[in-house]
Parts: sequence; C-alpha cells; structure tokens
Amino acid sequence: MDKILKNIDVRLSKAIVSYWITRESQSKKQDISGKKDAGARSAVTGGAQMDGVISLLTELLAESGVPSSNIFIKKQLQLPGFFRPTKEWDLLVISGDQFVIALEAKSQVGPSFGNNFNNRTEEAMGSALDLWTAFRKGAFNKSLTPWLGYLFLLEDCPASQRPVKAREPHFSVFPEFRDASYAKRYELFCRKLVRERQYSATCFLMSSRTSGIKGKYSEPGSDICFKHFVRSLIAQAIAFGKES
Repeated sequence: MDKILKNIDVRLSKAIVSYWITRESQSKKQDISGKKDAGARSAVTGGAQMDGVISLLTELLAESGVPSSNIFIKKQLQLPGFFRPTKEWDLLVISGDQFVIALEAKSQVGPSFGNNFNNRTEEAMGSALDLWTAFRKGAFNKSLTPWLGYLFLLEDCPASQRPVKAREPHFSVFPEFRDASYAKRYELFCRKLVRERQYSATCFLMSSRTSGIKGKYSEPGSDICFKHFVRSLIAQAIAFGKES
C-alpha cells in the first residue's frame, strides 16, 4: 500500500488544479451562452468539476489490483435503494454479483453557503440511509459488507470561514455547532458520518480560488484527510481481492 500512496499529495494537487480549471471553463461557457445558473445553484452544478478526483481514485484502485472492468465511472452508476428505486453514485466497484465500493464526491463554492450546506448534508445522510437499508433488506450482497465513501471539497474563503450563528428558538444546539463556520460545520459533518457508521470513510478538503489553481489545498482534520480516506478505500479493494 505504501508504494501506491507514494506521491499521493502531488497527485491530489493535480486533481485540485483540474477542479478549478474545469470550474472556470464551465463558468466561461455559461457567460458565453447567456444561460447562467440561477442564484447559488451554479456553485454546486457541473458534475465534471470533480472528474480529476474521481480519475485519481480510479487510478489508485487499478494500482491496487482492481480490474478496470470492475470499476464504473460516468455510466452504469445506479444502485437499488429502499426508499427510492435507484441512486446514482460517482464511482462503483462491482465484481460479479458483489457490490464492493461506492463513493460520492461533492464540492461547494460560494458565495451562498447556507442553503447549500443543508442540501448537501441532507443528501449525503439520505443516500447512506437508503443504501444501508437496501443492503439489510437483501438488495445486494448476502455476506460482503460494502464500502461507502464520501469526499467533499469546499472553497476556502472568508465567507466559508467566518463564524455563523445558529438559531435556537426552542432548544440548544450541540455546543460544537455554536458560532461554527461553514468550514467547521462540514468538518464536523464528515467526521460524524464515520463515527455514526453512516460511511466507511470520509474526506474533507478545502481550497481557495487563487491558490487552488496552483494545486494548493488544506485538510482541516487529520482523521478525515485524503491519505486516510485512500488507505481505507484500498484496504477494502485488497481485502475483497484476496477473498474473491
């Protein structure tokens, strides 16, 4: 595994550059076409923005011995749900009749973080609940427990870093949320997803518009950093490879 993780920081930096270049390209195309996304919606649309990260994870899985025919990106990404017919993920590893890995990669860029924070967190929690319920009900796999991952990239800027007051008209919020910035809220969210066993591993990254184009990024939590996320991902791939 150490060989696979060699230069992982450099490779992630290239994926971060790809993210910002793609986002800028999409923004320019919207300006030219005159079909600008309404409001803050443009901050979270354009799925191709995370393609660099997905490509890197795909490469790491292949280097771990996962056959390319078992890795699905771009298409055939649907898995059955319990509360809805299907859910589309960003990357799947399927081997025969075994669902091995599923992950989702999301991002958010300002200026409006409030509404989109609620949307992103509710979506991630709902997806996990739907998948694990379907698993318990026998929609896939009779024995192997699948691996579920969530990666989030947030713009590092004053708006995401400033304290945000939580409204408490009836009951007190948990103390860690009081005056927590959106950056801190996302960090707490990713950490809690793992601690509450909703996801096998999560990763939270931050990057600014100016330094991100140079490949710069930060990892607010060592327990939810990219290397830790990848170690967990590869461990699942290797473990299944030995069993199959």
